[in-house]
Order: sequence, then C-alpha cells, then structure tokens
Amino acid sequence: MKTDIEKLTQILTDSDNIVFFGGAGVSTESLIPDFRSSNGLWSEKLGINITPEQLVSRTYFMKYPEEFFQFYRDKLVYPEAKPNAAHIALAKLEEMGKLKAVVTQNIDGLHQAAGSKRVYELHGSVLRNYCMKCHSFYDVSFILASKGIPTCPQCGGKVKPDVVLYEESLDNTVISGAVSAIAQADTLIIGGTSLVVYPAAGLIDYFSGSNLVLINKSTTSADSRADLVIHDAIGKVLGEAINNL
Repeated sequence: MKTDIEKLTQILTDSDNIVFFGGAGVSTESLIPDFRSSNGLWSEKLGINITPEQLVSRTYFMKYPEEFFQFYRDKLVYPEAKPNAAHIALAKLEEMGKLKAVVTQNIDGLHQAAGSKRVYELHGSVLRNYCMKCHSFYDVSFILASKGIPTCPQCGGKVKPDVVLYEESLDNTVISGAVSAIAQADTLIIGGTSLVVYPAAGLIDYFSGSNLVLINKSTTSADSRADLVIHDAIGKVLGEAINNL
C-alpha cells in the first residue's frame, strides 16, 4: 500500500498545472509565529488589553498608530527569517514547470526569497511601505529604524505598510490573478492554513481540477473534500515528495 508521500509524489508527477495555497503554517517553520497567537498589547492610553486582530485593523491604525506600530514591529516583522524547506520545495516545483502559482496569506516575502516568481500575496507584504500622502516607497528597514509612527522624510506624511489590515479590502488585481490560477489548476495543494480567514479561504471554491491535496498539522473544514489529506509538517512533506520527482 502506498504511503501518503508516495501518493503525493504520484500526483505531482501526473500534474502539470499545480497551484499552492498557503497560510501561517508555512511561515511558522521559519520561526515566524502566527500573530494571532499573541496576547495582544496592554494599552496605557486606553486602559485595556487590545487583541491582535484589533491591533491590525484599519480603525486602530488610524486612531492609535503608536500602539499599532509597537505591535507591528514586535509581532509582524521578522527580518532575520529565512525560507524553509516548504518555500524551497515550491520554488523547485516551479522551476520544473509544474507549479504555476503560489497564493499566500503570508506577508513575509519568503516565497520570493526562495525563488518563486509567480506569487499572489493576498494580504500584502511587510517588505513594501508607502507614504499615505505622497506615495513615496520605503523598505522594511525604514520601518524598523523609525521610532514611534514612521513619517515620510519627503512630505511628513504617515508611512503605511503595504499590508491588508482587518476592515480593508483585498486588492482586486491580486484576487483576480489568484482566482484565475486556482480555476485553471489540475492540482491544488493547500498547506499550513486552517481555512478560517475569509475572504481568502473562500478562493479554494474556484478549484475544479483533479486533485485537491491538504497538508496541515490540524484538521480543517476542507478535509472531507480533499483527495489526499496529510496531517504533518508542510516542509517535511513537500520536501520529501519533491525530492522524489
């Protein structure tokens, strides 16, 4: 009887239009914790404990930018993080011509750092930051080096990370590209996501191909729909399967 890795290897061998849809579990193997696991932040100004979801909302960014950036620098930016086995395996699969796109909920830029070329970043990236007034661009080091609220040296405007906050809409161009890639795929691999963050999680409904593969340490709402479910570390699973090709 075939092992799960052997089954996955066979699916990868037989497929020539694969899309990977990934979440926080892909980044945790690069020692980037899911920000939602944080206890939030005690606000002296408000006299309350603010949840992680509240802290990364549009409302808190606009009303309490100091608290926002204190949490943002501490919990969402990891400049020392490196691509892990999952990122590297997916880049190899793209190089082989089999993987056509990565759709990610992560904001760390590690897929591109590993060599992936076609990446749809549903929630943006910490690597890009823009002045809200004059639209000047700033990299992540500018945010980390700034104190308090980052302000634009050109015009004095507030600099905002190019990250989709709670209460903000996803970018239409990114969404349409991700939907198109998923709709055309013959194999969709979902990895490192519990599929609870919408509207991103709803994108998998556009898949109508042959093989739905789910790799996650815990069960998800899509397990019953999948052709292959593997409850294990995504880097280990993808690394082994792709090395077998």
